[in-house]
Amino acid sequence: MRGRHLISLAAALTATPALAEAPLPLTETEHPAPALPAILAPRERAALENRILAERLDTLIPAIMRAEGIDLWLLVAREYFEEPVVATMLDAENMHARRRTILIFYDPGNGKPVERLTVSRYGLGGLFAPAWNPDKQPDQWQAVADLIAARDPKKIAINSSDLTQFADGMTLSQYDKFMSALPPALHERVTSGEGLAIRWLETRTAAEMELYPAIVRIAHAVIGEAFSRKVITPGVTTAEQVQWWYRDRLMQLGLTPWFHPSVAIQRQGREGMLEGDEVIQPGDLLWTDFGITYLRLNTDTQHLAYVLKPGETAAPAGLSAGLANSNRVQDFLRAAFKTGRSGNEALAQARADSIAAGLDPSIYTHPIGHHGHGAGPAIGFWDNQKGDPRGEGPIRPNTAWSIELTSYAKVPEWGGQRVDFRTEEDAFFDGETVRFIDGRQTAITLIPSG
Repeated sequence: MRGRHLISLAAALTATPALAEAPLPLTETEHPAPALPAILAPRERAALENRILAERLDTLIPAIMRAEGIDLWLLVAREYFEEPVVATMLDAENMHARRRTILIFYDPGNGKPVERLTVSRYGLGGLFAPAWNPDKQPDQWQAVADLIAARDPKKIAINSSDLTQFADGMTLSQYDKFMSALPPALHERVTSGEGLAIRWLETRTAAEMELYPAIVRIAHAVIGEAFSRKVITPGVTTAEQVQWWYRDRLMQLGLTPWFHPSVAIQRQGREGMLEGDEVIQPGDLLWTDFGITYLRLNTDTQHLAYVLKPGETAAPAGLSAGLANSNRVQDFLRAAFKTGRSGNEALAQARADSIAAGLDPSIYTHPIGHHGHGAGPAIGFWDNQKGDPRGEGPIRPNTAWSIELTSYAKVPEWGGQRVDFRTEEDAFFDGETVRFIDGRQTAITLIPSG
């Protein structure tokens, strides 16, 4: 079994990084029960992760520093207390910062390469040049101050932000130490690196997008297993048992979830979502929310399944129509994506279009990538369908999104009961269009009752 999922190191280091023999393309069509793609062994994963990280540092850092008008960016992390940006800049062999790890990016201008320095006792996989000799200067912060003063930058960005956790990595204690060492004449040049942090985390490179479809396909394949008789025996299996099956399955595959999977039941004549030790029965509408982390990228998927009653061959028409409604809301939201438009503006447009079409939507879409709930503007929250400060930022090209939303509809076959048709699929915005990374669910998965 294990050997079937391994690929040679040479394959991981070819000119086109891939998870299998050939990269999967972005597609609008989702396979209802896809085969599980190949999964790399740890050493092969590390080689691929390091290669993509080096490419990101080489190409993305200069671009975002120049776009944000910052010529020096200072990042600080401590062992087991890595801030979100630094955590994504550590090579695959350095799983944590060591002691205090300080990273500096300096753009000298005039088309010269951006310097990548580490003021720490340890190098970082050859991606950052060591810039501190403790034997000559025992004070690490003074070494930082001397390095910065010698370069005389116009703007010194540090990660401090009240708006987003992704750009708030500089703690008070480290800020105080830094400012105490920095020459007073440079204090007024210190500014927030919020824009840098967000752009670094939210931007997906071409190499990452070659990997992403197979990563999402893995998640879809595992969901396909979960929503089958392999896992669910109607009248016996509980919602909670399916949740823990996910965890067991990922452990077998050498993968990790980034949140505990959710499984719940909507049932005719019962209000809300039934969870925990509730036994799955014929006639139930099942919902799952499931996400994995693999090759430093995350997935986030919500699918629906129906447990057929004896003699049934299809889900009730009202349930199928409900999923189709949510697909329509997805399309309205995708059409609302425009480069430079804020998340709040996209939310307002998609909601207005959906409501005008007679739908009852709730939209809570978010960026995805290095983090499941990623850096970038939110497009609604389940508990806030109006504008939010976290949705004020611009939508940018080359970003990945978890198109997460629901629509509500009354189901005639359930006596007009109002049902929640939650859906979530990962997608990519290239600056012009939003395409699903591995398709979307357009038909409710059917689970035979026996």
